[in-house]
Amino acid sequence: MDDVTTHLADHASWTDFAERVGLPAPRRDEEYAALTAAYGEPHRHYHTLEHVASCLVLLSEHAELATSKTEVEAALWYHDAVYDAKSSRNEEKSADWAVASLRGTDLSEEQLARIRDLILATRHGDPPAPGDPTLIVDVDLAILGAPPDEYQRYEVAIRKEYRWVPGFLFRKKRREILQSFLDRPAIYGTEEFRKRFEAPARRNLEQAIAALR
Repeated sequence: MDDVTTHLADHASWTDFAERVGLPAPRRDEEYAALTAAYGEPHRHYHTLEHVASCLVLLSEHAELATSKTEVEAALWYHDAVYDAKSSRNEEKSADWAVASLRGTDLSEEQLARIRDLILATRHGDPPAPGDPTLIVDVDLAILGAPPDEYQRYEVAIRKEYRWVPGFLFRKKRREILQSFLDRPAIYGTEEFRKRFEAPARRNLEQAIAALR
């Protein structure tokens, strides 16, 4: 990860975000420590602070697509705060964490509700609503359209996070997940992300599915 990407999720960038949303000073360092501890858990290999940083870079590059950049930024900081590969409630718990931590700041209850919905959109189930939900999903899925070597590292990291799953079962389930993205009329919901990532994502997915057979 380059220096620019690293900077987007370091203590200074968190402090800048926390100040902008009015998180009280005594809680800023505590919250950053809690988030870095969570994202640094030893069972994580992809869902780390590096992933958050990469997402924040993409948001900064496509800020004009956001209705509320602050809300999307908040959701990105927290969207994988809770990650247990054996659980189906990670996004829900991450959303709960975000709302609880950001309540009492300058963010209104309506904004907190939207941040919660943005985090839940990263479950990648139903198609996201237009606007910021579509943007955060595109940002989160940008890894699918990464250069081949980076995409391969992503696949290796995901396998490590599911190392407790027997190989034959992992390959079957992983093929199904990747095929579900490939079967979509478009993987990305915004024109900008389609232009940038759609074609390479489809190549990566096709090659990954073939390798898993």
